[in-house]
This record gives sequence, C-alpha cells and structure tokens, in this order.
Amino acid sequence: MTTDIDRKAGWDEAERLSQEELRALQLKRLQWTLRHAYENVPAYRRKFDEAGVRPEDCRSLDDLARFPFTTKKDLRDNYPFGMFAVPRDEVSRIHASSGTTGKPTVVGYTKSDVDMWADVVARSIRAAGGRPGDLVHIAYGYGLFTGGLGAHYGAEKLGCTVVPASGGMTARQVQLINDFQPRVIMVTPSYLLTLLDEFERQGIDPRGTSLRVGIFGAEPWTEEMRREIEERMNIDAVDIYGLSEVIGPGVAQECVETKDGLHMWEDHFYPEVIDPIDEDVMLEGERGELVFTSLTKEAFPIIRYRTRDLTRLLPGTARPGFRRMEKVTGRSDDMIILRGLNVFPTQIEEILLRIDALSPHFQLVLSTKDRMDHMTVRVEARPDTAAELCRAAADQLIARVKDSVGVSVAVDVTDPDTLERSLGKMRRIVDERVK
Repeated sequence: MTTDIDRKAGWDEAERLSQEELRALQLKRLQWTLRHAYENVPAYRRKFDEAGVRPEDCRSLDDLARFPFTTKKDLRDNYPFGMFAVPRDEVSRIHASSGTTGKPTVVGYTKSDVDMWADVVARSIRAAGGRPGDLVHIAYGYGLFTGGLGAHYGAEKLGCTVVPASGGMTARQVQLINDFQPRVIMVTPSYLLTLLDEFERQGIDPRGTSLRVGIFGAEPWTEEMRREIEERMNIDAVDIYGLSEVIGPGVAQECVETKDGLHMWEDHFYPEVIDPIDEDVMLEGERGELVFTSLTKEAFPIIRYRTRDLTRLLPGTARPGFRRMEKVTGRSDDMIILRGLNVFPTQIEEILLRIDALSPHFQLVLSTKDRMDHMTVRVEARPDTAAELCRAAADQLIARVKDSVGVSVAVDVTDPDTLERSLGKMRRIVDERVK
C-alpha cells in the first residue's frame, strides 16, 4: 500500500504548504503584483485610478474584488507591447494568440517568467503521472502558440526526454510513437482522436502502444471523451489547463490518482469565479466565469483576467492545499443561443458519444431558414457501420438532444474520414447564418 509519505515523494515545497501558509504567501505576492502593475503599466494605472483603488488598498485577499477586471479587449487595445511591465529588452520570449477574430493578444516573459512556467508545467506533468526519465511525445503546436514550448520546457525541467513532434504529419507521428516508445503524450484531445484513427488505419492496436499517460488541453472535453480515449488507447487521460494571457499550459492540472478536476497552482495564479452577468464574486461551489490574477509574473502581470471559461471552485483532494476547478466544458463565448436556449458543443459531444454508431468527430453547423436559426449536427459514423444503423443513430441523437438540451436539431451522419481533421484545436462551430 502507498503511504501518505510515499504519495508525497517528489512534491515540491509549495505542494506541501498548509492552507494558512499558502494564503499568507498569496497575499504577499498579490500585493507585489498590484504595485508592479500600477507602477509600470500605464493601462493598469488608468484602470485603477478610474476605479478609485490603489495597490495599498489590498490588505486581504478579499480586497482583490475591489479592483477592475482585465479583458481581451484591454490587451488588444494596448497591442503589441503596451501591457508589458518591464522594458522590452528584458523580455526573453514573446507569444501571441492567432488573432483570427481581431488583433492577436501578445504576451511577454522574462527569463524568470520562463523558469517559473517550466516549474509549473513540470509540476503538472508529475501530477499527471509523468516521472523523470520518461520519454514525452509533444504534439501540441510549436511557435507563437504557447502549447508546444510550454510543455517542452516543463518536460525537460522534470528530467524527461522530449520528442518535439508538434502538430501535423499524422502518419509520421504514429511511426515515431511506435519506434521511440514514449510513455507520455501531450496533445489536444481532438488531435489525439486523429492519431487514434491513424493507428487503426495502419492496422496497429492503439492499446498496445507504449503510451500510458495522456495530458490533454487547449480545448474543452468531456468525461465521455475521457472514457473513449482511455478505452481505445489503454492510457490515463488527464486534463491540463492554461491560457496564454495567464502563462500558457500549467495554470492547473488534473491529478492522475483522482481525476476529479484540476488543482490550480495557487502559489502563482489566484482564481476567482464570478457571475458573468453581474460580475459579483461567487461562493466556492457555485458555477460561473473563471477569473485569474497572476502572482509572480514580471513581464506581463495580469489582474483579474476574465477567461470566459465556465467552471466552479472546489476543495483540494490529491493536493489538499490547492483548490480544484471543475473540468471546463464550456466557454461563455462558445455558447450558442438557439431559439432562446443556451447550447454548448460539449453538451452535444456528451450525448453523441453514448451512441455506439457515432464517432467523436462532429461539427455544429448553424444556418438561417425562414428567418429562424437552425443547427445541424454533422457527425461521422464509426467505420463499417451499416446505413440503417446510421439512420437509427441520427434519430436517437435528435431525440436525446431534444430531451436533454431542449432544442430541435437536424443530424447529418457522414462517412468516416469526411470531416476536416484537427491539427490543433478542433473547429466545432461552423456559422453559416445570415448576419
């Protein structure tokens, strides 16, 4: 039997802090961050002054609620380097979002920030079940996206051997996994499904690979998706959370021994959950929008950043000192309002994965008919599924979405391998509505 001492072997100093010690550390670091942002970022100085607060007004963690929120618009309005709190020549690394819906958000890191980022990702990989000496296959994209390099530096910091595969060249990735025998893979869940399909296309049983730990992030995924992946690949599938505006991957991590939500590394990132409408801070256990404040970042401090991710805060379990966030299964900006009802892609995924004939590869196509919004679930059948089973599966999905979500949808069951495969984040929503 594993004793508590054995279980804690390898934990770093912060993972061993008591609640009281952690709260004291958070307050000290929060007060430094507020001063650092106010003194060095004109945008924060204006926001604080307009709200009538100054850094010295923060005497307890509860006082953070008096400070204004930061949104993606603030970052875009100060593009490219207006939110940096250190001179540009002290910035060691720059990452940025894709900018597909406007100006990209640009984030800077000092050398100390990069080191801290590597520390929290290393902590995350270990919590997920990775160990020093493991071979880690990284199929997150490299470049301005934070996933690849964030995972890479963290794996090296833990003492792992890294295969920087990035995204794409799916057949070659399968070959590398077969040849190199990695124990850990870090990848988006939607691209892991693409890799699974390629294993099976090549006649290789995914359950027979060397992989035993899958660390999945960058997009919401459901418990049904976890079961699908674990059953098809014989691995422990765990969630990692991050976003570039806060640091990248490594803000929070699901622990392999419990798989019950993500423990937030609160020594570096202070979480709140707010009502997305009235913006009040919600009590622990109440679901709302996740907000983060960085506590140790030098180049790019972030104060009360509205993530748009919907979750709730829960007490710690595998890491008792740190609170958990429930697995994110939706974003307020991914929410579809269909004839007055709120619909999230993960709700549809949860239902269709319970229907044997349907695969996890799907898109939600929005259109306008007779001046009304309509939604079609376009989903691939599983290989070798008979036509009559596909028709029955479509009818099942229509009925279950109506019963569970309350909306009427059409269903288009396509042949396998007909939907665009994801090399990164899956494009779940195709909006063809008349604007």
